[in-house]
Amino acid sequence: MILSKPFKTFVLDTNVLIHDPEALSVFGHNKISIPLIVIEELDRFKTFHDERGRNSRIISRYLDKLRKKGKLNDGVELDNGGILKIELDSKIEMPFEFRNHNDDNQILMTALAIQNKGEDVYFISKDINLRIKAEAIGLKVQDYERSKVKIDELYTGCKEIAISSEQIDAFYQNKKIKLSDDDLFANQFTILKSSGDKSQSALGKYVKSTKEIVPLRKDTRIWDLKPLNTEQRFAIDLLMDDNIKLVTLVGVAGTGKTLLALAAALQKTVEEKLYRRFFVLRPIMPMGRDIGFLPGTKEEKLTQWMGAIYDNLEFLMEKGTDKVGEEDTESKIQYLTETGKMEIEALTYIRGRSLPNQFIIIDDSQNLTPSEVKTIISRAGQGTKLVFTGDPYQIDNPYLDASSNGLTYVVEKLKGQEIYGHINFTKTERSPLAALAAQLL
Repeated sequence: MILSKPFKTFVLDTNVLIHDPEALSVFGHNKISIPLIVIEELDRFKTFHDERGRNSRIISRYLDKLRKKGKLNDGVELDNGGILKIELDSKIEMPFEFRNHNDDNQILMTALAIQNKGEDVYFISKDINLRIKAEAIGLKVQDYERSKVKIDELYTGCKEIAISSEQIDAFYQNKKIKLSDDDLFANQFTILKSSGDKSQSALGKYVKSTKEIVPLRKDTRIWDLKPLNTEQRFAIDLLMDDNIKLVTLVGVAGTGKTLLALAAALQKTVEEKLYRRFFVLRPIMPMGRDIGFLPGTKEEKLTQWMGAIYDNLEFLMEKGTDKVGEEDTESKIQYLTETGKMEIEALTYIRGRSLPNQFIIIDDSQNLTPSEVKTIISRAGQGTKLVFTGDPYQIDNPYLDASSNGLTYVVEKLKGQEIYGHINFTKTERSPLAALAAQLL
C-alpha cells in the first residue's frame, strides 16, 4: 500500500454498504477495510429483489472492477487516493462472551485484529447494538453520517417576519411586497406580523424569481376539505400549485399530512383531470420484506398494510359525495381502481417503472433511506408531481433515525429549489385526544 502515516483505518459493517453503495468513496485519503464475512453477507443479499439486493449487487460489481488494479487482499488504490482492502485475518483472542462466532462477532474480531497491528481503527456501523459491543472491546466506533442532517435545525418551510402596519396594508393592496430579508428560500411561507399592532398580520409565499412575497391562493377548499390551521393552509397552497413538482409534508401523527395529500390527488386527478391518475406508495417495513405469508391476492395482502390509506380514502369519499358516480363508499374506491384513476402499491414494486403525468404520494417516507428516496424521485416522468409525507420520530427501520432518514435528507438537500416546497406540521387536528397524546406522551 502507498498510504503514509498518519492515516485512519475505517472498518465497514455490511449495513453501511447496503445503506449507501457510494460509501467506499467518502473516506478520503485513508484505508477502508472490509472483513471477508461482509462479502459473504453481500453474497447472500444479492438475490433479494429489493433495495438491499440492488445495493449488494452494486457493491459487488464495484469490488470486482477494483480487482483489475491488484489483489484486494493486498489493498488497491481508490480514485480518491485512499486504499481498500479485503481483510482475512481475524484470529484473535476474544472475550468469553464472544464465543458465538456469528457474522457480527467475526466482523468485530477482524476490526480488533487490525487495531492490534497498530492501525488507528474506526468501526463504522448503522447497527446501534453492534456499535455498543465494539466499544466494549476497545474499538473506536462511529455511525455512518454522510447523509445525516441536524434534525433540530430542520427547515420548517415558513418564517415569521415583523414589518410595519403600513407595509402590511401595502401588501394587501398591491398583492405583493419586497423585503430586504435575503434569508428566504423559494416557496417559503411567511407570516407577516405588524410590529406595532400585534393583531395585524398576513400570510404569504416567497417567489424566488421576482424576490417578492405574494398572497396565498384564495381557494383553500380541496375535495370539500377546508384547512383547520395555518400549516394546513400552507400545505394546500403547495399541493395545488402546479409549478411545484415535489412537496414534503413533515409532522406528528394526526396533523393531516396524508389526508390533505390524498384530497389534493383526488382534486387534481378526478375533478380537474390534470393528472392521468394518482399513485399511492408505502414502504413495507423492513423495506422489501416479502408479504407472501399473508393470504389472498397481492391486492388483498396490500390491504393489510394500507389500512391508513383506505381509512383516509373512505373519509374523503364521504366528503365528496357528488364527485364520484357510485352509491356507497366502497364502490367509489373500487371505481377509482377499476378505471385506472388510482393505484395503491408497495414500494417494493416501484423499481424499473417510469411514471409520467401522475400525482404520486409516498406515505411513511421516514422509513426510507436517502438512496431509496433518490430512486423514487428518479422514477418521476414528465408532468408528474411527488408528495412525501412522514414523521421523522416514528421510524421502524432499525438502521435509520430522525437525522439519517430519506425524508429529512430531501428536505435539507432540496430547500431553495423553485420546483420544491415544504411545510412542517406541529398541530394535531385528528381529535383532542390525539392532540393530547402528541403533546404529553
